[in-house]
Amino acid sequence: MDPAKLAKLQAQAASNRIGGKGTVRRKIVRKSKPSNTQDDKKLQGALKKLNVQPITGVEEVNMFREDGNVLHFSAPKVHAAVTANTFAIYGAGQVKELTELVPGILNQLGPDSLASLRKLAESYQAIQQGQQRAGAGAAEEDDDDVPDLVENFDVEEQKKDNTLEELN
Repeated sequence: MDPAKLAKLQAQAASNRIGGKGTVRRKIVRKSKPSNTQDDKKLQGALKKLNVQPITGVEEVNMFREDGNVLHFSAPKVHAAVTANTFAIYGAGQVKELTELVPGILNQLGPDSLASLRKLAESYQAIQQGQQRAGAGAAEEDDDDVPDLVENFDVEEQKKDNTLEELN
């Protein structure tokens, strides 16, 4: 092997070396990715400690939030410990507007729930109207805060100073 080619190969090997002398030469450092199965195993372990049982046949879960939105789970995994009044619902949840879900959930609600849904809708409309009023009020207040333009600022300052001296 000729010395020029050997020097070229040694220079190339030195540029790829990450550690010091005696370490393994790696061109790419491989990082392990955290897997979702590990999180699922932790969740299953925590649920097992609570003595929960899986509930099958649940197609969707809707949780009504105070701001009028709904946390919607489609095809969630549901576990329950009825004696401890503990329920675990997990899956991919989405925050949706109440108006998006109303047609689909009306047939699932009873007469008591319909009255509470009506109250919730009224409070939701009141919240929206309050936000619109606050937005309109803020725009009007911003216009009032702008001072009037003065042609000669120094002259106006001298007038203020003179009036202050007269008062003293």
